[in-house]
Amino acid sequence: MTDLINADLIDLDLTGDDHHEATAKLAGLMAEAGRVTDVEGFLADVRAREEQMPTGLEGGIGIPHARSAHVTVPTLAFGRSKEGVDYGAADGPADLVFLIAAPEGGGSEHMTILASLARRLVHKEFKTALRSAPDADAVATLIRKEVLGQ
Repeated sequence: MTDLINADLIDLDLTGDDHHEATAKLAGLMAEAGRVTDVEGFLADVRAREEQMPTGLEGGIGIPHARSAHVTVPTLAFGRSKEGVDYGAADGPADLVFLIAAPEGGGSEHMTILASLARRLVHKEFKTALRSAPDADAVATLIRKEVLGQ
């Protein structure tokens, strides 16, 4: 089984003029890893999902996500932004961004991941650890342990 997240899927210096650009950078990491076959097609699916409801959560969190025919395996990418990216949360921009990608025909994996991630993100310690992690390997290890129980 492929890891849901690894250091290659993490950008600790995420930038973007808006959430579309920041999400596209994370989607690009997924494509480079061979997990997304068509970045533009996948991003169209993410945008369609975001039109239903903003994907920003209080506390500086953005969780864009989508099922897509352009995704080969369930994948989680993570970005940390110094400036913050507006994902539509009432309290302002997100500095922690999680992009969840699931294959179109897959089961409810991405909802399971989303629910598990949301449960962990209510804990200040988890968010603090993500914000202060020294490198991508540390972030991947933290997410696998806290969100996936690995």
